[in-house]
Amino acid sequence: MKTKLMEMLESRKEEMIEIRRHLHENPEISFKEEKTAQYILDFYKGKDVEVHSNVGNGYGIIVTIKGGKPGKNIGLRADFDALPIPEETGLPFASKNEGVSHMCGHDGHTAYLMVLADCLIQLKDEIPGTIKIIHQHAEEVPPGGAKSIVESGLLDDLDNVFGIHLLPMGPAGEVGYHAGWSFNGRAYLKLKIQGRGGHGSSPHLANDAIVAGAHFVTAAQTIISRRLSPFDIGVITIGSFDGKGTFNVIKDSVELEGDIRYMTMETKETIEKEVKRLVRGLEEEFGVTCELTYENDYPPLYNDPELTEKVAEFLKNANDEVIKEVKEYPAMSPSEDFAYYAEKFPSCFFYIACTPKGVEKPYFNHNPKFDIDEDALLVAAKAVGHVVCGYYELD
Repeated sequence: MKTKLMEMLESRKEEMIEIRRHLHENPEISFKEEKTAQYILDFYKGKDVEVHSNVGNGYGIIVTIKGGKPGKNIGLRADFDALPIPEETGLPFASKNEGVSHMCGHDGHTAYLMVLADCLIQLKDEIPGTIKIIHQHAEEVPPGGAKSIVESGLLDDLDNVFGIHLLPMGPAGEVGYHAGWSFNGRAYLKLKIQGRGGHGSSPHLANDAIVAGAHFVTAAQTIISRRLSPFDIGVITIGSFDGKGTFNVIKDSVELEGDIRYMTMETKETIEKEVKRLVRGLEEEFGVTCELTYENDYPPLYNDPELTEKVAEFLKNANDEVIKEVKEYPAMSPSEDFAYYAEKFPSCFFYIACTPKGVEKPYFNHNPKFDIDEDALLVAAKAVGHVVCGYYELD
């Protein structure tokens, strides 16, 4: 089966590129991907599969491929939402939707998986188990789509889940992996500090919210430097401090917003506890009242070490000319809602290098000029195909 699958994928490389370019031209932001979802659903019409649409809190799609023999069940996931970023690539198939673009590679994720899924459908009688294709909406915007898809119950019978991400960390043909904690979790905070306004000439008659807010910005950094082990990873970024007023007027209130990142659940709990403690102290020290919104978005992503070791082994032994190198990558500082699948099922999320040919310093994901080497689409399809065949011991 493996030989047949790889030949089928090779023969459909141009189709993957065509699908990717169509999606690239027609991006839709998270939770608004109605036309993208319909395009995917149309692809599966008439095929011998079970399709669930509008799964979860948006346009999620699950395509169930029932194999011809009993066995384990796995999920293959690709996201399909775009970003609210104006595209600056100058590509002939650049985004037609002003201010929206596929600057994270989700168009490529969807394109490779659609074609791989179709090939697996044609070969399903040889598969000892069930494969669920997870076309996921809204990865980019919390609460995301993954959590609600997991909560739908439609994946409860899965044993493992696999996914990939296109990253410009090497040339097409390179595949990366990382076992254990692999992507940061993240949280969002909003803090409104209410003091008492007044005139700059009479500070004793006022209570300056800006001073309290400035103290919080500085003190929050001591959570990272003095409350975490030097071996733990955590970041607190206060990205917005809304305190604009008049130069000689003491502000009565300010509002801050921040982004919090962490690599383990223990670090997550420590940071949240310390932020809340700091806010309580702020009220006591400065005599202000505080309204804190603290929302945990995506958990850190944990790649099951045993499963990841098997994935790396399958890929290293693939003996496939398009997979030129398989190497360990470092842990990643962004967050990924694939983490919700990995919380429920032993999972592996690995990486497909996609630096455009001839480019020494590629633009990274989310940059307005981000682009991929489209050869990476076939690499992705074949890499995941090799993992499927290795997992089911199909030669």
